[in-house]
Amino acid sequence: MIRFAALGDSVTSGYGDPMPGGGWRGWAALLAEALPDTDFHNLAVSGARIGDVAERQLPAALDLRPHLASVLVGMNDTLRGDFDPVTLGGQLSDVVAALTATGATVLTGRLPDPGRMFGLPGVIARPLGRRMTELNTALDEIARRYATIHVDLGGGSAYTRTHWSVDRLHPSEVGHRFLAHRFASALLEAGHPVRHLPGLAATNPVPSLGERAWWMATKGNQWLLRRSTDLLPTLAQLAYREWLNGLHPAGSTPADPVPGHRPLA
Repeated sequence: MIRFAALGDSVTSGYGDPMPGGGWRGWAALLAEALPDTDFHNLAVSGARIGDVAERQLPAALDLRPHLASVLVGMNDTLRGDFDPVTLGGQLSDVVAALTATGATVLTGRLPDPGRMFGLPGVIARPLGRRMTELNTALDEIARRYATIHVDLGGGSAYTRTHWSVDRLHPSEVGHRFLAHRFASALLEAGHPVRHLPGLAATNPVPSLGERAWWMATKGNQWLLRRSTDLLPTLAQLAYREWLNGLHPAGSTPADPVPGHRPLA
């Protein structure tokens, strides 16, 4: 039996892939269904950041002694004011190292650019893109060091509109199937047993326009409100710094727009 532990945030917990009877499914559950005789444990939590995975989810995963583990997290960190790629990369490395040391095969992935996902204006999209590039560079190095099954989830058709739910933050059912298919294909290519590749077409009813609007009004906006005390000021600072950089070419030294604030990457 293959024990599979999935670590991460709301994407891995299944948000965006609702089941008709209630609850979420998601890419990790779809992948588990494609593997032979699998004991699946989804440890992911909505809103989790890399530090949360390291402090809370990793100990639970190590107790399971999984044969297969996935670590897909970091998007929430790129949207926060305290983003530090060196610290975050070190935490991710420690998580993957601990799982690998138990003999687990670890799945990792390059993450998509949130600026492109949200369709943000350039003054915000560019600095967010730089943050994601820094995080993905760390993920690439971790994958090389620990020989993980590493998949690029931020290239090609990753930004196709049908791959994303109405909030443009979480994958739709089609998007979750895309992730499951990519990881299953990578496992198969690396010689791991896979019963079948997950299908790419949606099998559950596609939410109507009214249902999507209702979800955004009752659920999606709650996500924004919970994070607005940190996220919105951070985006405003990122946009302001980018605007200043446009006014002052490389080599010039514009004044810090907010006294006492460290410039954001």
